[in-house]
Amino acid sequence: QVQLVESGGGLVQPGGSLRLSCAFSGRAFNIYSVGWYRQAPGKQRELVARISSGGTTNYVDSVKGRFTISRDNAKSMAYLQMNSLKPEDTAVYYCNTHFNNARSGMEYDYWGQGTQVTVSS
Repeated sequence: QVQLVESGGGLVQPGGSLRLSCAFSGRAFNIYSVGWYRQAPGKQRELVARISSGGTTNYVDSVKGRFTISRDNAKSMAYLQMNSLKPEDTAVYYCNTHFNNARSGMEYDYWGQGTQVTVSS
């Protein structure tokens, strides 16, 4: 059984920073890719950043240069460092882990409960 718990959200002024954390409970964290998604009211959920099991990162254009995704496999943790925050970044942020078993064809996809990030003066 896999469980994800996000933390680190809160209220911050424009230009400020937050660091989100994702704690993974379960086995074999190292084989999963980790994604951070966000969803604002009335908007679709979007992928913000992803890091593969091998450490390759991808970002949505709107956060490139401002956000950094990272992982610490020894601690079964993933992070999203958010700098130069803008009001448009306001959303609930979700941690996701994904694994595709090529041999069996099965996919494993898990989600946290989300943490609120509000950027406002």
